[in-house]
Amino acid sequence: MAQLVTLEQVRTQIDDHSTDNIVELGLYIDAATEAVERFTGPVLNREVTEKVNARGTRLALTQVPVVALASITPVLTGGSAVEVAELDLDGDTGVVTRLDGSQFYGGPWTVTYTAGRGETVPATIQLAALLLIHHLWRTKYGSARGMGSQDDFSVTEPIPGFGYAVPNRVLTLLEPYTQPPGIA
Repeated sequence: MAQLVTLEQVRTQIDDHSTDNIVELGLYIDAATEAVERFTGPVLNREVTEKVNARGTRLALTQVPVVALASITPVLTGGSAVEVAELDLDGDTGVVTRLDGSQFYGGPWTVTYTAGRGETVPATIQLAALLLIHHLWRTKYGSARGMGSQDDFSVTEPIPGFGYAVPNRVLTLLEPYTQPPGIA
């Protein structure tokens, strides 16, 4: 699985450069990547192939943001293929529109595209992932790991779907990248 942050970044964040926890920290990185992408949609570029239905001249992709369209073909034998050059992509919303004003006939459609935020992970998203990992690590080891008795990572209000696992400071950092309602 691709990850938002490196093991070295995490080891620096939690101030633990021992080799005892490498496998466990990898699990924390994977979990944080999944948790962050639940709020933001795909961050790391990935190829997606999905079947979608169209509404007139538009169809909507589910994994947003979208970097690029690769192909769109009808699932049914009676449909006509549409060239990617004949389409306009709104990458932020995942809405694909036919430039010639024609309808998408012969659907549903199989669409292959690249979802994600480009080649570079935004620094704010990386920081949010590091803070989330640090928080989860502290809840496991607390002051027994020499992290002091500070209470700055405590979470007193549950976050729907995550309970107490995601601190508000992480949500605040992710807010500019959070998916609007109705986008899954």
